[in-house]
Amino acid sequence: MNVHVAEGIEFPSTDDGERRVVAAVIIDGRGRAFAQRRSGTRKIFPHCWDIVGGHVEEGESMLEALTREITEETGWHLTEVLQELYRIDWDPGDGVTRREVDYLVRVEGDLERPTLEAGKHTEFMWVDDSRVPLLREAREPDDYFITDIVQRGLDAAARLGL
Repeated sequence: MNVHVAEGIEFPSTDDGERRVVAAVIIDGRGRAFAQRRSGTRKIFPHCWDIVGGHVEEGESMLEALTREITEETGWHLTEVLQELYRIDWDPGDGVTRREVDYLVRVEGDLERPTLEAGKHTEFMWVDDSRVPLLREAREPDDYFITDIVQRGLDAAARLGL
């Protein structure tokens, strides 16, 4: 499948030995963002709402990892990378820094029936501006990372007329 990448998007190299993470704010035809709840058995952020994404595997480009993660976690297929939203370096407490890049994307598939990755995610919801605060559930009181990323995605989608 051919993925359209908007002009100006440059994916970081993945052959520099850094631990890379890629994530997607998936936007539907109504301008809402997709969120999924991590299962309680997850080592990092159990029970928390999250966006689609994960670690870049050895030999994989950022775009390849983004495409794979979307399909693994939802069953959908990446069609467009519309905008880079955010870059952050973070450590979940294991001493390993992750270099994450988040993108605004569109996909194709049955958006009302994602195939959530068994054992990793338990439910999903589509989020508009009014529902963004729900993403803080089960997170530390000052942990706004996911809400900030989703809000950036919603704002970018609105600017793009999506």
